Amino acid sequence: MFILRDLLRPLQAHFSATDLGRERSSLFACTLLAVIVPFTSSMTSNLLRALVTLFGIEIKKKRFYTFMASSTLP
Repeated sequence: MFILRDLLRPLQAHFSATDLGRERSSLFACTLLAVIVPFTSSMTSNLLRALVTLFGIEIKKKRFYTFMASSTLP
């Protein structure tokens, strides 16, 4: 798991240092982990379900889908 941490930190550094930026960087890291965990397919609705089930993250659907549709995320 240290490899994942070492890979995710530089990616998270691209988000701003504001509260919202820190929240987004955390959500970004958890979303990537949800994609690679063989719990579900990487369809967006299943990713949201995995974040809630695996990581206990409580996030509104609209907020998550807005995050996933961000033009800067790719």
